[in-house]
Amino acid sequence: MSSRRFRSSVAAGVVLVTVLVVAACSSSAPQQATGSAEQVPAGISISPGDGASKVDPLGPVRVSTGDGQLTSVTMTNEQGKAVEGILTPDKTAWKPAEPLGYGRTYTVTAEGLSITGRTGPTTATFSTLTPNNQTKVYLNTTGGTPLKDGGTFGVGTVIVAHFDEDIPDRAAAEKRLVVTTTPVVEGAWYWVDNRNAHWRPQQYYAPGTKVSVTANIFGAELGKGLFGQEDSKTSFTIGPSHVSIADDNTKQVQVFENGNLIRTLPTSMGMGGSEVVGGKTITFWTQPGVYTVMDKANPVIMDSSTFGLPVNSRLGYKESINWATRISTDGIYLHELASSVWAQGNTNTSHGCLNLSPANAQWFFDFAVPGDIVEVRNTGGAPLEVWQNGDWGLPWDQWQQGSALH
Repeated sequence: MSSRRFRSSVAAGVVLVTVLVVAACSSSAPQQATGSAEQVPAGISISPGDGASKVDPLGPVRVSTGDGQLTSVTMTNEQGKAVEGILTPDKTAWKPAEPLGYGRTYTVTAEGLSITGRTGPTTATFSTLTPNNQTKVYLNTTGGTPLKDGGTFGVGTVIVAHFDEDIPDRAAAEKRLVVTTTPVVEGAWYWVDNRNAHWRPQQYYAPGTKVSVTANIFGAELGKGLFGQEDSKTSFTIGPSHVSIADDNTKQVQVFENGNLIRTLPTSMGMGGSEVVGGKTITFWTQPGVYTVMDKANPVIMDSSTFGLPVNSRLGYKESINWATRISTDGIYLHELASSVWAQGNTNTSHGCLNLSPANAQWFFDFAVPGDIVEVRNTGGAPLEVWQNGDWGLPWDQWQQGSALH
């Protein structure tokens, strides 16, 4: 990522009569600004002082007078854009009303009025720190799509904080990731790798739960000179409880809504066994475990070569499939397959997907939302792993061990 990607300050220049508290909230000790507050005989003080450098963009910037009142304060960046600020009610102090930008140079000019007459103008110019690199965080579903602000998701929704750079200091980053829910639920972050942290509750959400996620990373150093590029946030609601149980003993998918069985779907799951292709072992099980709905498409092109099975091999394929609802990162879907209707409910014939009739596949496609639970029981093969979208299969104590703050 280019070190030239900087955030600019906003250009508005309105001064309001109210009080603003601006606190430094860097996750590590901010670099000390060089220079000190400028003291002038007239009593106007500007901090950081003239010539200060490497200033924390979230650190305090203050103009004050101990003698009389401030009559005018302006703050501009090197491009001449004004920074909005506010005066305290008694007009003895001023602060910017917005965070500053990285790699910027600001000039503050202040004038006042005291019992002895006009004071100032007093001017100070300082610069903010320039990160070696920056990272942006995206708040997504496990399917990689955004957790849409104001959207509705399933009771098994896993929040994914995806960073576009490797994070050297996971603890510093995790401290900046905040999830709040109404009602309150216990939850924790789990780092899948250096770029992805997943958050889930200990148990499924209750329908109607309100969830808010914030990533307050701007101004925070996340290790080795990597700073947050900007903050991110989203809020969503948990919809009705959708839990589907696919049981290989019966070869049926029972679909429950808020605890009530509303539909039973005959299915044909993975045929089992494995095949070695190019030195790689490919299995044909529908792995047991707790999945969630990731996304869906109609149609989707299914290509066996994407997981190492050549299209022209004995079991290879590439075809357009309708009403496909994805539940794993490595391509397990509940989908329509008219040619296997004869097997649905009695025989497993697929490469791992759950085949349904056209009518049942379309019904499930319309019913499902990201975050809905799909539990697969009594099949062979290795249990579903976290990286495959198996977050809910990990026992809670092991999930907590995946936090950088544990």
